[in-house]
Amino acid sequence: MKNIAIYGAGGFGKEVACILNKINELTPTWHLIGFLDDGIEKNTSISHFGRVLGGLDFLNNYPEPLSVVFAIGSPQILQKIVSRITNDAIDFPNIIHPEVFFADKVSLQMGRGNVVVRACSFSCDVIIGDFNQLNSISSLAHDVKVGSYNVFMPLSRISGGAEIGDLNIFGIGSVLLQYVKVGNNTRIAPGSYVMRKTRDGFLYMGNPARKYDI
Repeated sequence: MKNIAIYGAGGFGKEVACILNKINELTPTWHLIGFLDDGIEKNTSISHFGRVLGGLDFLNNYPEPLSVVFAIGSPQILQKIVSRITNDAIDFPNIIHPEVFFADKVSLQMGRGNVVVRACSFSCDVIIGDFNQLNSISSLAHDVKVGSYNVFMPLSRISGGAEIGDLNIFGIGSVLLQYVKVGNNTRIAPGSYVMRKTRDGFLYMGNPARKYDI
């Protein structure tokens, strides 16, 4: 089994620990050594899963190979942390719940550091970059392209041919219609239906979604 740490010791960190346990039930793969967090005191217990080992300094000075998975809900904070990791012994695997559905793994392209929670689904010819988080029951339809550092909250639905850039958040139950493009640094409010191309750096809310200043 390979050593792994979860960066982010909040509620989503515990959910990621549950995913690791589910993976190990099928094939013993991961040994969770603990959690990393820059805002929680070292040695704090995180339920029964483990304790906080330290933060970025601990990780950059870790003396052995270590896998790290992120459980951080802010794309901007996540990107900032990744950019400050200087330890060449650290790697970033994709952590995928065993109950995720893949229509066609052959045509799927996925980068590194992605987290995919239970009951998500991927259709055919899907491309996804690095360090994205797909929460429960989110779906990516055919020919969807996703960049990096995006957060899809539960029940996000991305329709066929849609294109998504970087550093976006899709709220619970949000919908992106066919072939619509979302660029960068955009927030889609819960339950919103995005029917046309968005502009970077704005909040979109409603059905149909309208643009608001963040």
